Amino acid sequence: MTELLVIFIAASITNNFVLTYFLGICPFIGVSNKIDSAVGLGMATTFVMTMAATVTWLIYHYILVPYDLVFLQYVTFIIVIASFVQFVEMFIRKTSPALYKTLGIFLPLITTNCAILGLTLFMVLRNYSFPEAIIFGLGAGVGFTLALVIMAGIREELDFADIPEPLKGAGITLIIAGMLALAFMGFGGIISG
Repeated sequence: MTELLVIFIAASITNNFVLTYFLGICPFIGVSNKIDSAVGLGMATTFVMTMAATVTWLIYHYILVPYDLVFLQYVTFIIVIASFVQFVEMFIRKTSPALYKTLGIFLPLITTNCAILGLTLFMVLRNYSFPEAIIFGLGAGVGFTLALVIMAGIREELDFADIPEPLKGAGITLIIAGMLALAFMGFGGIISG
């Protein structure tokens, strides 16, 4: 049980995919304007990460390895990720058209989010058991959501700040992303996994 907690905390905080590995930067910068859209994309990504970790673990250990098809892991993992993204996109379009419109192009881009592919590859490299893979996917998704929401909260407050003209927009966003990454590096000595 302690091992699973360590994996969850490491994936969500100390080894945050966005702020430590710099994976998934495109949606991190693109969707973190408003907290509502950040939470929506974060939840969608968390679902996709958790399900991708679950299904790719099963496919890898019960199909690819026994039949000596490990060379197909990239293609297989991307197909699994794309399938879940299509499911999430249809669900959000049906249940929350406003969120669907707000997320725009970033929703289908979850398919090419390197954080999700990185998750599946890290899971294989670290040789996680099935429960560890599920917790790793959930923790990575929670960490992704945490990074998005923190950034969105800061960016919403910046709307009321007096920012020098040359730093407005992408400049201040990248500076804040760097400062958040430095802050999360401080957690690196606590748990690594």
